[in-house]
Formats: sequence, structure tokens, C-alpha cells
Amino acid sequence: MHTPISPISDRLHGRRFAVANNTQGLSGAGTVFHYQVDGEAISGTYQGGRIRTGQQVGRVTGPNTLELLFQCLTTEGELLAGWSQGTVGVDEAGRTTLAFVWGWLSGATGGGESHYVELAPRLY
Repeated sequence: MHTPISPISDRLHGRRFAVANNTQGLSGAGTVFHYQVDGEAISGTYQGGRIRTGQQVGRVTGPNTLELLFQCLTTEGELLAGWSQGTVGVDEAGRTTLAFVWGWLSGATGGGESHYVELAPRLY
């Protein structure tokens, strides 16, 4: 299935995100997600809080939708993997937002909904 390149690339590529709401998940205050987009392919890393290290891989599925697989190693030594389907939006301040429905595939059971907001760019 071919999906045309969408504004998702402009909204995600090279940007960092923090948790806005994730009551059922492991990521929380201090967890930062960083995304890269190459055409329809999405990759990312995340760490902080209870996450020692994590990776994501996925694809653009529509003009403002995406799907990801993720895996992480927690600070307690747990190895976990899951899936998510997300929607990219924009808040009142013009920051990119992400809303996901997700579930565990390995290492845990259940799932939930998570919301993220773009962090200000780093000034070097």
C-alpha cells in the first residue's frame, strides 16, 4: 500500500516530544521521544523516567495517522514490546501533538491511550 508523503514528516522529523498524559503506560515525566521520518518510514528513540532505552519503528498510514512498533528496557531491567496507532495534531500554541492507542505484545499485558506534546527545540 502506497501512502503519499504527508505533513507527518514536517511535524515529526527531528522533533522531540514529552508525555502529556499516559496513565496506563511506563513513559512519564522525564521520558523524551525523538523521531526521524524518511518518506513513509518512521523511526525513533526514547528514554528517561522509568525507560532506560527504547526504540520505535513504524510507517505513515494516512495524512495525519501512523502506526508504530516499540520496544524498551526499563530501569528495573524489564524488556517490553508493543504496538501503537497514532494521530498527529496541533495544539493552540502551534505545537505538534500525538495521540496513541497502544497495547503490549511482549513482557506485559493490557494497553491504553497516551498523549504527547512537542518540546521546544534545543538551543545549542
